[in-house]
Amino acid sequence: MPELPEVETVRRTLEQLITGEEIKNVVVTWPKMVKQPDDVEHFRVELIGQTFHSIRRRGKFLVFELDDHALVSHLRMEGRYGLFESSDDIDKHTHVRFLLDNGKELRYSDVRKFGTMHLFSKGDEENHLPLSQLGVEPFSEEFTKAYLAQFLKRTTRKVKTALLDQTGVVGLGNIYVDEALFRANVHPEKISHKLTDEEVERIYPAIKATLKEAIDMGGSSIKTYVNGQGEMGMFQQTLYVYGRTGEPCKHCGSEISRTVVGGRGTHTCLKCQPLIDN
Repeated sequence: MPELPEVETVRRTLEQLITGEEIKNVVVTWPKMVKQPDDVEHFRVELIGQTFHSIRRRGKFLVFELDDHALVSHLRMEGRYGLFESSDDIDKHTHVRFLLDNGKELRYSDVRKFGTMHLFSKGDEENHLPLSQLGVEPFSEEFTKAYLAQFLKRTTRKVKTALLDQTGVVGLGNIYVDEALFRANVHPEKISHKLTDEEVERIYPAIKATLKEAIDMGGSSIKTYVNGQGEMGMFQQTLYVYGRTGEPCKHCGSEISRTVVGGRGTHTCLKCQPLIDN
């Protein structure tokens, strides 16, 4: 699933491509993707004549800012957007097409059909699911060491499970939690409320540094991810632990191990991230 760096990269590339373009028509061939409104024809009609003004990101969601509406889109596992000529062949996995006034089409494709779209009146999107219960952004002023410490201290969950909780800190997924905890030398199975102040002090900058570096490199193309211009990310070439089971740790040479935490495959260097005091 695309995480914050991937969604941010898609946002930046798409915004360059569609800002100022008016929607002339919308074609939806998989109605289940449209969650709000529940009438797909209403969704289509409301979008016709609307102009894309900007795109923002909220956690792992894209929010397309239009004249009167906000279109909230989640890519889920394999969703992707791309700009095409209207004459280009339509891939069988393309399920939503936004026909633009410049003769091009913004197309959403999704092999697994897990992606979602919600359409709200502009300014009302934060008051409803899926955005209303999201936590703070990792690069916002609200995300402080004190906030992170308070969030972790009030839960008995393992630290990896807590950091994956989007009601606390948004945008973190399996890749970047594993990477941030490695950089912080904290084992993912440590119990959150038992973390020392020093460990929280290390986790906080590790989260921000990991995400920033990933954004700067266009995200991680582990499976099918590409940005809005069809380009792969490059951060996967610098990963310390994620997906490196059995390989030597880049810091100490020990073997990277894989376990399951909260139902998620988890990658750890047991020497750099010892599990003690739990």
